[in-house]
Amino acid sequence: MRILGVDGGSVRTGVGIIESDGRTHSLVYTGTIQTKPSQAFGSRLQAIYEGLLAVIATHQPVSAAVEDIFSHANVQSALKLAHVRGVAMLAIAQSGIPCNEYSPNAIKLSVVGYGKAQKNQVQQMVQTLLNLPEAPASEDAADALAAAICCAAHQGFPHPLRKP
Repeated sequence: MRILGVDGGSVRTGVGIIESDGRTHSLVYTGTIQTKPSQAFGSRLQAIYEGLLAVIATHQPVSAAVEDIFSHANVQSALKLAHVRGVAMLAIAQSGIPCNEYSPNAIKLSVVGYGKAQKNQVQQMVQTLLNLPEAPASEDAADALAAAICCAAHQGFPHPLRKP
């Protein structure tokens, strides 16, 4: 099964696609959709939307995972993140792909075995689980791949970490 993972951000949105049977995973694609903070926010959202549609069209995932919003001290940052998630979920829905949402803690628990793992621990486990020669350079791409791995681990059967 080919799974898309998205780690939303208004400047860098991590994107990762894996091929998985639920137990073993391999890398198909990883990258980030970059925007400029100097761009109007609506233009940044459009770039993220179009970038995701292009990745989906090229790699044809059949399932997707988006990281859920976590508690954020800065309300403005949380609102921007919510907008990015909405755009990502719209691109996924318009492509006819079922989308799963997982909390950051659930993703870390699924990939690292500890829900409060550090970014570098997630990168190292993504490297190990995907049998990569080195860890993904971008934390955003590593988080997107981790979301896809979490989704793969929970596909096909009900699980308390997956939201309906």
